[in-house]
Amino acid sequence: MPTYDLYARNPGDSRWQVPATGAARFSWEYDNGRDRLLALYQKGKDKQWDGQKRIDWDLEVDPYDPLGTPEEAMTLYGTPHWAKMTDRDKGELRRHFASWQFSQFLHGEQGAMVCAARIVESVPDLDAKFYSATQTMDEARHAEIYGRFLHEKIGMLYPINDNLQSLLGDTLRDSRWDMPYLGMQVLIEGLALAAFGMIRDTTNKPLPKQILAYVMQDEARHVAFGRMALRDYYRQLTDAELREREEFVIEGCYLMRDRLRGVEVLENFGIPRVEADELSERSEFLRLFRQLLFSRIVPCVKDIGLWGKRLQQAYVDMGVFEMGDSSLDQLMAQDEEIAEKLDAERFAAEERERVAEVEEAIEEGQRLTG
Repeated sequence: MPTYDLYARNPGDSRWQVPATGAARFSWEYDNGRDRLLALYQKGKDKQWDGQKRIDWDLEVDPYDPLGTPEEAMTLYGTPHWAKMTDRDKGELRRHFASWQFSQFLHGEQGAMVCAARIVESVPDLDAKFYSATQTMDEARHAEIYGRFLHEKIGMLYPINDNLQSLLGDTLRDSRWDMPYLGMQVLIEGLALAAFGMIRDTTNKPLPKQILAYVMQDEARHVAFGRMALRDYYRQLTDAELREREEFVIEGCYLMRDRLRGVEVLENFGIPRVEADELSERSEFLRLFRQLLFSRIVPCVKDIGLWGKRLQQAYVDMGVFEMGDSSLDQLMAQDEEIAEKLDAERFAAEERERVAEVEEAIEEGQRLTG
């Protein structure tokens, strides 16, 4: 079925064109490169995987409870709207919220693919071009996987959120070569990692857990790439140039904070926009969710050297300033371990099945010949 037939809201034109500016940069220096970045490039090559084979697509998914979302986490829980809903209505609401979340993941991954390709084109250093070429493939795989999950398991999509589209457009329109790093690798990818991690760690459904764990294993490398490249480059910038980038981060963080409310879903259930905004703002779960979304962004921004007073104050106002002391390396090591553990568990289960099949065949053979 064409994707357009699955959208819960009219997405408008099927193509979004962003006028791009900036130079395509070539480098004729093929011998030297930063050891850390080349090691990450090697890891990017070694860790390529096939989403058709690594993920068990035969796992069943209930489209009306695809993530095992508890009632308390639903925005309408405890409101008069919730009291009026039947069990079927609540299942439909879960389906819409899961569709909305994973649709934003899908659109974000396509954006990441385009930004990674822009980095290949515009970054001046060949070692960075090499790595971002592997990331472009990673992001294509992620978009493929999220698209398949939405088409085959949920059967519904939502258009790209306005705030996500705005930040993505600002990132792509900027002619400075470091801005796709800053907008995508730090802000959008950082927020996505936190959102993926919250769902990965709370869902009791095996298929979305697999998808999120394996995607996060890739994304941990991408954020590390952005940190390396920007940390090196930002040491060379003037205070004025750093402040420009901090302003971009502040604006982007406010946009991203308002991104994952799901107001569009509530509107689809007949709730006026003003009321939907108020319900989303009052939701305790969403308030905690929005705070935790910055667990990857704030320490990364601090690590790359963007930590002026105005930026710090913005994080104080958002209630996320303390996250600047979090260990990104520890978080990303955990992402690697979770994905590897899932692989080990799956391989062990497959091995047990093969052993059982062999033993059954031997027993059958003995019975026939005995």
